[in-house]
Amino acid sequence: MIQIQDKIVSLQVVEEQFLCNLNACKGACCWEGDSGAPLEKEELEILEEIYDKVKPYLSSNGQKVIEENGTSVFYKTENEYGTPLINNGPCAYMTYDEAGIAQCGIEQAWADGVIAFKKPISCHLYPIRISEYESFEAVNYDEWDICKAACALGKKNKLPVYQFLKEPLIRKYGESFYEELDQFAKSWAKQKEEN
Repeated sequence: MIQIQDKIVSLQVVEEQFLCNLNACKGACCWEGDSGAPLEKEELEILEEIYDKVKPYLSSNGQKVIEENGTSVFYKTENEYGTPLINNGPCAYMTYDEAGIAQCGIEQAWADGVIAFKKPISCHLYPIRISEYESFEAVNYDEWDICKAACALGKKNKLPVYQFLKEPLIRKYGESFYEELDQFAKSWAKQKEEN
């Protein structure tokens, strides 16, 4: 673990390599798992506000689930709010493209300029997961077997997790956080080469 500003960052974020390979996994992180994507407090309100604009981008099943359960759901096992699921499977905001690859209806609406919110930060940051504690946040790498192809592609391209996630890390914590993390990662890599 390392400390960057007031965040505790797992060394795996710097050492592991990752590059999403959607042709291999088809976006399985959007339909695998026991609960929806974690949502931050301010995102609960955002999802309610943008739902009418996002609705046309969703499947009829996704719309039905959201209209029955709300734009977010509280998951007792995780003790947090997340996106609703269709029959305990796919995220209600998920759709498929022509190639059968999962895509986010929220992100599609954003790409079309219909809304200003790209997607939940937990989705944007994946495979990083943030854990909030009383006095700090922990920034961890979440290793999941459905992402094996992404790990292999990351190794092939020598792309560390934090570099793959530059945009969402800056979105979440700002440029100075990312720059400090990048400086640490480069000096850490140099140190390891010398030893």
